[in-house]
Amino acid sequence: MRLVVQRVRSARVTAEGRVTGEIAAGVVVLLGVGKGDTPAAAAYLAEKTAQLRIFNDSAGKMNLSLLESGGAALVVSQFTLYADVSRGRRPGFDRAAPAEDARRLYEEYVRSLRALGVRVETGIFQAHMQVELVNDGPVTILADSEKTF
Repeated sequence: MRLVVQRVRSARVTAEGRVTGEIAAGVVVLLGVGKGDTPAAAAYLAEKTAQLRIFNDSAGKMNLSLLESGGAALVVSQFTLYADVSRGRRPGFDRAAPAEDARRLYEEYVRSLRALGVRVETGIFQAHMQVELVNDGPVTILADSEKTF
């Protein structure tokens, strides 16, 4: 499972002609599910997301987590995080999980994040979406369940 976590001042996602999720300060999480990912990976990354110390404290240092800052999360599925561009010009997506597995683990990540006390908004799984955000910093963090970054 792979995440792109962006600290934001505000964000929203629109799909099927309507806003499906909107937050003020917090994080936008772009989430990709790979073949072989597990519910344990979803829980691990939810915990990591909630506890990442990427929000400023009163001294202006990144010492506060999402939970401590009171921010929310806007979680958007994005299978293209598993794009392989090592050959040719067209990305390959062989490492992305099948849609049924990806949906289940996407929903597990969202459930796990909510269980930790984070307010979570979402897009629509497998829909064509438009994501608008005001990146704060900018602060952008990559995380994955294999702990390669």
